[in-house]
Amino acid sequence: MSDKARTLVFTGEEQVELREYEIPKVSDDKVLIKVDACAICTWEQRVYTGVKKVEYPFIGGHELVGKIVEMGKNVDQRQWKVGDQVTVGVTLACKNCYQCKSGNEQNCEHFDHSKQIEGLPEKGMGGLSSHLLVHPDNMFHIDGVSSEEATITEPLSCVLHSVETAEVEFGDYVVVIGCGIMGLLHTILASKKGGCVIVSDVNEERTKLALQLGATYAVNPAKENLEEKIKEITGGKAQVVFDTTPISAVAEDAVKVVANNGRLVLYSSFYPDTPISISPDWLHKSGAKLLGTANSNTSDFTKAARLISQGVVDVKPFVSEVYNVEDYQKAFESAIKGDKFRVVLKF
Repeated sequence: MSDKARTLVFTGEEQVELREYEIPKVSDDKVLIKVDACAICTWEQRVYTGVKKVEYPFIGGHELVGKIVEMGKNVDQRQWKVGDQVTVGVTLACKNCYQCKSGNEQNCEHFDHSKQIEGLPEKGMGGLSSHLLVHPDNMFHIDGVSSEEATITEPLSCVLHSVETAEVEFGDYVVVIGCGIMGLLHTILASKKGGCVIVSDVNEERTKLALQLGATYAVNPAKENLEEKIKEITGGKAQVVFDTTPISAVAEDAVKVVANNGRLVLYSSFYPDTPISISPDWLHKSGAKLLGTANSNTSDFTKAARLISQGVVDVKPFVSEVYNVEDYQKAFESAIKGDKFRVVLKF
């Protein structure tokens, strides 16, 4: 183990520094993780470009994987051992509010991206660091895949929560709007749940990939009317619609393809957060459900790690580029182009 740990710190808009800090001392109930890899999520991209406001200095990173290098004396040695590959998640929930106590950590009332994590020199989620102190409650075993692939566990866990929230059933027509990484993960899981998936995106390279990953139909809304195409395919409308785009106008259009008793899930954060118009009478008469989903909980993470470890979900297509941490500037500039799925940094 080297004498110093390293972390990437946001110091301003499009300003990141690679800094050293002391390797954290392991407390009795924590584990020291040596981080192998961390993906640059859209969230960190928005911090980098200044769209998402944080108080500097700030350590980002929450799609991470590493190995246990040291364990506190109170850590359960029946479950964990030095050398285990683990993914880390659910660190931002307070674990004490009503939502957390009722099993809904993903909707924690005090969800905090900017808490100070023990052992780190600055506040923030901390995944873009070489060493991290983690409570076992927030660790999940992941095996049989590379560290780069294992970074996709957190995105998959969030999508898993979304698909289960929508209660996709066998034979449901499912529309997935947007074929970025989140849309494609929705496509995989919804098809595995027995849905007939219709994807919609103007990027035909991505819809082609969606068809390979489990979609049955693909629509280019720049060339075809989505509502008419859905009617042609389904004979009506869709039981489940996932909007994975950050554009309010798309969410408003998504409503038009939701069947009676259907479920519309607004999955993405919206930038800018422009209000949309929905007919309350339609909602009343149709019996449809308008749902939001964000983040994931311990159960979602456990399932996502198993799906990846056992090869049920192949996440190789979503690792677009890998950079050494020293090349962080190139990695961020590449990630914000918007033409990749995930850019991964390796420590």
